[in-house]
Amino acid sequence: MKRRTFLLGGTAVAAGGLVIGYRAWSSGFEAQAARLTAGDGGRLIAGWVRIGEDDAVTVYVPHVDMGQGTHTALAMMLAEELDADWSKVRAERAPGEKAFANRFLAQGWVLQGLELPRFLDAPVQTGFTAAARFINLQITGGSTAVRFTGQGGMRIVGAAARLMLIEAAARRWGVDAGELATRDGIVTHAKSGRAARYGELAAEAAELSVPASPPLKPRAAYRLIGTSVPRFDIPAKVTGAHLYASDIRLPGMRYAAVMAPPVHGGRLVSVDPTPAKAVKGVEQVVSFDEGIGVIAAGWWQARKGLAALKPVFADGGNGGASSASLSAEQERALAGGEGKSMHDEGDAEAVLKETGLRVLEATCHVPFLHHAAMEPMNATAQVKDGRLTVWSGEQDALGAKMKLVALSGFAAENVTLHALPVGGSFGRRVAAGGRHLDQVVRLARAAAPHPVQMIWSREEDFTQGTYRPQVASRLRAALGADGKPIAWSQAFVETPGINEAFRLPYQIPNQSIRAVPVPTHVTQGSWRSVAHTQHGFYTETFIDELAQAAARDPFEYRRDLLPAGSRHRRALEMAAEKAGWGKPLSAGRGRGIALVESFGTVVAQVIEASMEGGAPKVHRVVAAVDCGDVCHPDTATQQVEGAIVMGLGAAIAERITIEKGAVRQTNFPDYAIASMASTPPAIEVHFLRSDGPWGGLGEPGMPPVAPALANALFAATGKRARSLPLAPAMVA
Repeated sequence: MKRRTFLLGGTAVAAGGLVIGYRAWSSGFEAQAARLTAGDGGRLIAGWVRIGEDDAVTVYVPHVDMGQGTHTALAMMLAEELDADWSKVRAERAPGEKAFANRFLAQGWVLQGLELPRFLDAPVQTGFTAAARFINLQITGGSTAVRFTGQGGMRIVGAAARLMLIEAAARRWGVDAGELATRDGIVTHAKSGRAARYGELAAEAAELSVPASPPLKPRAAYRLIGTSVPRFDIPAKVTGAHLYASDIRLPGMRYAAVMAPPVHGGRLVSVDPTPAKAVKGVEQVVSFDEGIGVIAAGWWQARKGLAALKPVFADGGNGGASSASLSAEQERALAGGEGKSMHDEGDAEAVLKETGLRVLEATCHVPFLHHAAMEPMNATAQVKDGRLTVWSGEQDALGAKMKLVALSGFAAENVTLHALPVGGSFGRRVAAGGRHLDQVVRLARAAAPHPVQMIWSREEDFTQGTYRPQVASRLRAALGADGKPIAWSQAFVETPGINEAFRLPYQIPNQSIRAVPVPTHVTQGSWRSVAHTQHGFYTETFIDELAQAAARDPFEYRRDLLPAGSRHRRALEMAAEKAGWGKPLSAGRGRGIALVESFGTVVAQVIEASMEGGAPKVHRVVAAVDCGDVCHPDTATQQVEGAIVMGLGAAIAERITIEKGAVRQTNFPDYAIASMASTPPAIEVHFLRSDGPWGGLGEPGMPPVAPALANALFAATGKRARSLPLAPAMVA
């Protein structure tokens, strides 16, 4: 995102401090921000950064930190441009209200780095601000925090604030602003020896207009960006002071356990509440079409009461569905030649029909995957005095707030959401799939005026997930005389959030890529890296098959299909070099390679693996990552490492299966996530610093894992797996 795309505006004085945010464009929203954020002492928090008289700098972040270090990174980016004293910087989550809709995210996602003429700054700013508020945009997802909110927002805000503070000092001292310098929260004038703290200048700076396009520091001038400062969130997590939604305790609180129909889309037909009410501590049984809730003095009592019930559920006509029947239906649809075109280049179908060409075909399958977060779904809500108050961990605070407004029927000003940290998510806690919010509102009405805390049992959490889709893809390719693909035809089962994951990094002259809709009754949702996990597996295992057919080395084959000097080729070459590609391995081991671009970041991985005791064993993973630039190296490395470990667990053994229309897995013993013991002894992450735009990091480390491992196992055993998970596929 180019900095000139943005036009900042709007200042306010609060408790003697400077508050800077993007232009509100409406006095109504400015007034709303003032009301929402005025706390003890009447302080106003009207924008993204507040500079207090004591020099304290508070950065308000419109994202939830789920462990990815977002709050620290975004504060670093703002403080870098502000030249703040880092010891006086802190970060807080912005309120989930329209006044804090994330315009930076809207603009970054739509424009994707497009540079606009300067005269369009103001109308573009106005349009994206209005759009972000209209769609209630404040989501954390898509690996967008640093690359959009940080690079295109927080850095701009910090740079603008710095210029305003300099101008305030220049006017106070009657000198030219160009003679002033800043460092560690102080403005200095070398000629006269004068200096002023930011806190001293804040009130005067607040009266000035905000620079439209403040210059940003070049990489060589960074003092914070690129360092691994201690993260804000770690101490509270270590001590246990980090407050999650299930930690909430309120006077008079009641507790609730819930049960939804086992077959997704089913309905409650009938239930006799008598057995539950006979359990000591149970106060109410709440029935609704989508399930049952039991309210009690304690959660275990509510759980015991729920277990005593014998509800009758309708299956919505899906009681005969299974994973096998869904796969068969998808294969029929893919072979039917239907679907909408996603990308056409040349005439792939015509080339595939030519005689004398070698044509290869493969069909790949991936299963439903659960988020399997350590924190089960939960929320606390209270209906009292005509107001609804909810405490919940949410990725999308503003979207969740407006969903609560719709569910409750209360006016927006009478609904308050306390958006708390999330104990694991990657798409699980997005408002669009938030059935927990619907349930807790119903329960709060029944328990009113008492607050009620609803916690899903582990079994409910597993069987009522929003899963990564079970999908498939049929791929065909024709090889030319030199063994390179000259035609690529692909049909894939359409999923929510395709996000152009199907695009190939390779130079293939004729391409035909189609998406085929195949409905399912199972609830689907976003999962870490969304559709890139499926498409990375499809593409990178099939490219390996093409290399094998051409009798070419898999690394060299890929390299020759990439433009010389490109980010993709450089990442591929670095991964191969760091992994020692081509060097001999121990007997029974193989190397596999894969390359995937997702969320603006290119990742190449090499995995060394073998089959031991009838199961895949990973010995080493080497990743080369080009995300443009890196804000916090330690956190960046941890994000890629975490994605690799999570990706290995998903690739080797994880799967959700459907039997008689319902999810069969009910707890962790049924769903083998990666353990510490199964973590590879060696994981190496290497970053390529490039001049490319900043990319995401929370998700891009995931997509290359499954294909690199599948390719390594083929190299080790000669057996090609075209379906996940790999453990059963390799022994089938």
